[in-house]
Amino acid sequence: MLKKNKYQLLIIFLFALVVAPAAFAQQKSLTARFLRERQRRAMHSRDSLLRLINKSDTSVNSLLQRVEQYTTAYNQIGNNLAEGLDTADIGQQLPPIIKRLGKIDTLINTHKASTLRYLFVLRDILDRSQTQLEDWQSDLQDISTSLIQNQNDLIKFTKDSLIKTNPKDSLLKSAFFTQRKAVWLLWRNTDTKNRSDLSQINLLQDKVSIAYTEVLDASDHIDSKIKKFADKAVEGEFGYIWEPAPEYAGFKSPFNSTIKVNKLLFSYFIMNETLTHLVGFLFLAAILSWILFNRIKVKRNTELAQSLSEKINYIYKQPIISALLVATAIVPYFYNHPPVVFTEILFLFPMIFVLVFVRKEFPPTKLHFLRALFGITIVYGVSNLFIEISNIDRFVILALSIISIAAGLLFYKKIKETPEVYLPYSGLIIKIFIGLQSLSLLLNLTGRFSLAKIIGVTAAFNLWLLVILYFVVQIIIQALFLQFQNKKPGSILDWVDYAIVEQKFRKLLVILASLVWLFFLFQNLNIDDAVRDYVSDFLAQSHTVGGSSFTIEGFVIFIAVIWLSSIVSRIISYFYDVSSLRVKDDLSVQKKKNRTSTLLIRLGVFSVGFLLAVAASGFPLDKITIIISAFGIGIGFGLQNIVNNLVSGLILAFEKPVQIGDVIEIDSRSGTIREIGVRSSRLTTSDGAEVIIPNGDMISHHVINWTLSNNNRRIELIVGVAYGSDIAKVKQMLKDMLADRDDIMSTPAPSVFLHNLNDSSVDFRMFFWAADIATWLELKSRVLTDIYVKFAEEGIEIPFPTRDINFHLKDEHISINKFEKEDAEEKGKIIPVKGENDKAEDIAPDDASKSSSDPEK
Repeated sequence: MLKKNKYQLLIIFLFALVVAPAAFAQQKSLTARFLRERQRRAMHSRDSLLRLINKSDTSVNSLLQRVEQYTTAYNQIGNNLAEGLDTADIGQQLPPIIKRLGKIDTLINTHKASTLRYLFVLRDILDRSQTQLEDWQSDLQDISTSLIQNQNDLIKFTKDSLIKTNPKDSLLKSAFFTQRKAVWLLWRNTDTKNRSDLSQINLLQDKVSIAYTEVLDASDHIDSKIKKFADKAVEGEFGYIWEPAPEYAGFKSPFNSTIKVNKLLFSYFIMNETLTHLVGFLFLAAILSWILFNRIKVKRNTELAQSLSEKINYIYKQPIISALLVATAIVPYFYNHPPVVFTEILFLFPMIFVLVFVRKEFPPTKLHFLRALFGITIVYGVSNLFIEISNIDRFVILALSIISIAAGLLFYKKIKETPEVYLPYSGLIIKIFIGLQSLSLLLNLTGRFSLAKIIGVTAAFNLWLLVILYFVVQIIIQALFLQFQNKKPGSILDWVDYAIVEQKFRKLLVILASLVWLFFLFQNLNIDDAVRDYVSDFLAQSHTVGGSSFTIEGFVIFIAVIWLSSIVSRIISYFYDVSSLRVKDDLSVQKKKNRTSTLLIRLGVFSVGFLLAVAASGFPLDKITIIISAFGIGIGFGLQNIVNNLVSGLILAFEKPVQIGDVIEIDSRSGTIREIGVRSSRLTTSDGAEVIIPNGDMISHHVINWTLSNNNRRIELIVGVAYGSDIAKVKQMLKDMLADRDDIMSTPAPSVFLHNLNDSSVDFRMFFWAADIATWLELKSRVLTDIYVKFAEEGIEIPFPTRDINFHLKDEHISINKFEKEDAEEKGKIIPVKGENDKAEDIAPDDASKSSSDPEK
C-alpha cells in the first residue's frame, strides 16, 4: 500500500514538472497578447484624435488661404487700375476726327464742281480715318475684355459661400473676421474703380463706333459720287472746247481751295507718318554709305579705277546723285496711300537727278526732249492737284497735249534717223506717248475733260518713271559690280560667279521695275483701289472641285512657297558645284561625302517647302492623301520609270555607292560623277562630254567605282625586249626604275614579272600603284619614257616585227632578207611588205601587182 502511494506521488511530481511550466507559459502568452491589444487600441485612439485635430486645422487653413487668394488678386487688379487706362491718345485725337468728318460731309454736299482728284483726296482722308478708328476699336476692345474679366473675378467674391462660413474655433475666429473685413474693403474699392473704368471705356467705345459709322456712310457717299462722276466723264461733262461753261470761268476760288486743301493734307501726312519717314531716311543713308564706301575703295587703286570708270560711269562720276536717285525713286512706295501732293513732290527729285545724269552722258536731242518733258510734267502735276474744275485748267491741259505731241514727233524723227544711238524700244515708247496725248487732246476737245487730264497726266508721269527706273536698274547693277570688285579673298562673294548673279539679278530688277511701273500706272488712272479690290476678291473666292474647296490665293501661296524652296535648293546646289570646281583636285572621301550630301539637302528643302506650302495655303491635309492616291494610280500605269529613278536617287543619297567626284565605269562609259540629282546623275567623260545617266541605271547596272574607298589605281605595263637580252638584267633594271619614286606608291610595292615569250619578243609585266587616279595617265607616260631612255642607254633592243618575202620569177628563186632589202628594192625585184611575224612568204609574179595595190599590205 505504501509502495502504491509512493508511485502516485512520483507521478504527480513528474506531471507538475511537465505541465506547470507549459501552463505558466500559456498564461504569460495570454498576458502579452492582452497588453499588445490594449496598446493597439490606445494608438488607434490617438490617431483618430490627431486626424480630427488636423481636419479642423485644414478647414480653418482653407478659409485663410481663400482670403489670401482674394487679397492677392484684388491687389493685382487694383495695381493695374491704378496705372490708368491707356486711352489718353484716343480721347485727344477722337474729337478732331469727328470734327474732320463733319467738314468732309459739308464739302461733299457743297462742292458741286469738284474734280475726280478731289473726290479721291476726300476718300483717302476717310480711308485713313477708318484705319485709325479700326485700330482704336481693337485697342478699346482689349481693354474692355480685361475689365470685364476683372468684374467677373470681383463677382465671384460675393457668391463665395465659403467666405461666409463662421469657424467654430474661437481662437481663430477673430483673426479670420479681421482678414475678411480687410478683403471686403479692398473688394469694394476695387469694384468701384473697375466699374468706373468699364463705364468710361464703354462710353469711349460708343463714340468710336459712331465715328466709324459716319466714316462708312461718308465713304459710301463718296463712292456713289465717284461712280456718277465716272459715268458723267465718259458721257462728257462739258461742251466742246470752243463752248466754255460760264459757271467754271473763275480761277481764284479753285486755286485758293487747292492751296488750302493740299497744304492741310501735306502737313497732316508729315505729322502722322514719322516712322515711315525715319525708315526712308535710313534707307537713303544705307544706299549712300554702300555706294560711297565701295567707290572710295576702288578709287584708292588708280589702275583699277581707270579700268572700271567706264563700267561704273554713273557711280564713279556722281556717287551722291546716284544714291539719291535710287532712294527717292523707291522711298515713295514705303507709304500707304500718300496724298498726291506728297507723291508729286518726291517724284520731282528723281526727275532732277536724271537731268543731271543726262546733261553730259546723253546727246543733245535726248537732253532737249527730257527738258521739255520735265516742264510738261511739272505743269501736269500742278493741274493734277486742283480740286475744282475751271475753264483755264481745261485750256492748260489742251496746250500741254499739243506741246507733248509736237515734242514727241520731233524726238521720234530723230530716233528714226539714228536708232542705234538710242535705247531699245525708244521709238515704240514715244509712239505710245504720242498716241496717249492725242487721245487726251481728242477727249478734251469733245468735252471729256476729266478723262483727258487723267490720260495726259498718266502719259507724262509714266514716261518719266520709265526713264527713272532705267537709271535705277543701271545704278544698282553698277553698285553690285563694284561690290564684287571689292570683295575680300575667302568671302562668300569669292564663291559666286558675278556673270550669273548679274544676269539673274538684272532679270529680277526688270520684273520689279515693271511691277512698280504698273502700280504707278494704276495710281495715275485712279483705278488702283478698284484693281486691288478685284484681285483680292478673285484670290479669296472659294472654288470647289470634286468636293474639295480651295481658293486661288491658297493655290498661289502654295506655288510661291514651292518656287521659293526650289530657288533655295538651286542656291545650295550652286554653292556645292562651285566648291567642287574649286577643289576639283581634292577627291578625299570626306570631301566627296560632303558634296554628295547636296541631294539630301535638296530633298530636305523640298520636303520642308512642301509642308510649309500646304500649311500656308490652308489646304486640308486629308485631301493630300487623295492626291497622293491619285499619284499612286498614275504611277501604277505610266510613271514606273520616273518613280524608279526617284527612288534610286534616294538609295544613292543614303547608301552612297557612288559619290560626287568618283571615277566610275558604267555601260562602257567612264568618267567623273559631277552631280547626283533627284532623277538622274551627270557624268563627265575624259573627252569633255557630259552624259546624263538615269539613277535607275546606277542601281540596276554593273558599276565599277575606282574611287569608292580610296583614290589609288594600279597601272599595268607590258614591255618587250629582243631575244638574246639578259633577262635578269632587264628585270632588275625595271625594278630599279620603279623603286624610290615619289610619284609611285611604295605600298603595295611595285612588281615585275616575266610575262610571255612571244614570236619576236620576251615580254615583262610591270605592276605599280598611282596615289591619285587623276594622274595615272601622266605617270604611265613618264614611266614609259624612262624605260625607253634607259633601254637606249643600256643597248637593250626593243623588237619590232619584220617579214621575209620570197619571189618566184620564172625558174629563179630569189630570197630576200632584211640585209638585202635595199639592194633588191633598187633592182625593182621585190615589194617590201611589213608583217606582224618574222615569217617568209612566197608571192607569185602575178600576185605582185595585187599585193602592191592592197592598201593593207
